[in-house]
Parts: sequence; structure tokens; C-alpha cells
Amino acid sequence: MISGIHAMIFSRHADEVRAFFKDVLELPSVDAGDGWPIFAAPPTEIAVHPSDGETSHELYLVCDDVQALTEKLAERGVKTAMPIVDRGWGLVTQVRLPGGEVLGLYQPKHPSPLGDGKT
Repeated sequence: MISGIHAMIFSRHADEVRAFFKDVLELPSVDAGDGWPIFAAPPTEIAVHPSDGETSHELYLVCDDVQALTEKLAERGVKTAMPIVDRGWGLVTQVRLPGGEVLGLYQPKHPSPLGDGKT
């Protein structure tokens, strides 16, 4: 039985991205050895979408209020890569990681299997 998900972010600026997860997002971590942190993530959900073209995987951080969170992150020097857009299923933006990579951020407008009452 699956007991969790281990997501990996590959970056040319790994130390800075790790600091972002630790200091800006304040995610708890453990030392996996030799100072290599593995960060705890909030509960996860997976959606599978059909594709007629190229396939890909996307990673989004989920929040309750995307506007408030982007404002809080801006106070910590984090820039967004796009304005907040209503995609129907959620309010979506992207935050810039150190080095320029982007990470999705969204406020869902759909029911969640996590039992948090999102509608």
C-alpha cells in the first residue's frame, strides 16, 4: 500500500531552493544524511488529466487563499511568474524559486479527497 509521495525538484540552485523551502515556506525537514534535508509536505492529492499531445507532470503548492499567500510571500521577497488566473478548477499562479524556476501555487475550487470541505 502507498504510504506517501516523495516529490523531487531538480535545480541548478539546489542550496538556494532548499533555503527557500526552509526559511520562506517554513517547511519542517529532517537531515537525510550529510546535511541533505528532506522537507515535510502537507497532505497531497493527485489528479490525472487526459492528454492528446506531450505528457508532463506538474507540481503545485495548495493554499486556502492564494491572494493572501502571494502577498505574504512578496513581503519575503518572493516574486510571482504570472498573475493569479481563475482556471475554473482553481485560482492559479506560479512563484519564482531562487534561480528562476517556477513552482505552481493554487487555491482549489473543487472538492478535495483530503476531507477539508473545499467546494
